[in-house]
Amino acid sequence: MSVRWPFRLRWVAVLVLVCLIVGPVRAQNPKKIYIVTDLEGASGVYKFAQTREPGPLNDLAKEYFMGDVAAVVLGLRDGGATEVLVLDGHGSQAVVPHLMEPGAKYVTGTPRPDVLWGLDDSFAGMVQLGAHAMMGTPDGVLCHTQSSKSENRYWYNGVESGELAQCAAIAGHFGVPTILVTGDEATCREAQKFFGPACVTVAVKRGIAREAAVLYPFAETRRALYEGAKRAMAAIPQCKPYRLSLPIQAKKQYLIFDGPGGQGRLQTKEGTIEDVLHLLDF
Repeated sequence: MSVRWPFRLRWVAVLVLVCLIVGPVRAQNPKKIYIVTDLEGASGVYKFAQTREPGPLNDLAKEYFMGDVAAVVLGLRDGGATEVLVLDGHGSQAVVPHLMEPGAKYVTGTPRPDVLWGLDDSFAGMVQLGAHAMMGTPDGVLCHTQSSKSENRYWYNGVESGELAQCAAIAGHFGVPTILVTGDEATCREAQKFFGPACVTVAVKRGIAREAAVLYPFAETRRALYEGAKRAMAAIPQCKPYRLSLPIQAKKQYLIFDGPGGQGRLQTKEGTIEDVLHLLDF
């Protein structure tokens, strides 16, 4: 004899069945996200005095940065991330412990055994948060590559590349795609060039010159970062790891200073890099 359940009870039974099926599937397909951060590309940051030396300007800049991090972590988690690791990639470090958003683990302090400590093939995607454009970008706020003081520039296999490509190439070694880049408009443009249209970009300001920018209100940038992070999670299947052909033919240009206040002399170094994990040792 069949039993006809009331309409509402039938729907409850269906929902319970869906939860029983989807729950285990999600558990079997974790989506770990690796965030590598920098300070120059954060909301409200537009001059080197905010990023280089300890003091009130730097303290405020780090608070601005932590607000951006919080928005991205929330967006990633709401977009389906099961685990988030945030690596403090700014040279003088920028993570403020009492402002850490729950739902992520934070790596800070130097020196570390590896530049991108903890990154491996278990991650579904990389986020480059607070990033900046490569050295020489006319409208790039605080643009530089590795060192703004010696004004380093790098070419890999004939293509000039900045920190975006450097981090993405190391992630690509593990098969991890860059899924989201945040910074100024020049940084977003550079990300699209190297990683293609599938990579989500969020501009939090527009550069006028190296230390001049049109700033966007925090309420707007944080909402855009949150929504961008959610979109990035959905974009993972379309994003491809960024890879460099090995061996890498590398060139580096940089300034050497002869003394305090001395004129910088341009130096060039060329060579071959056999292993992308040693990209930044060149």
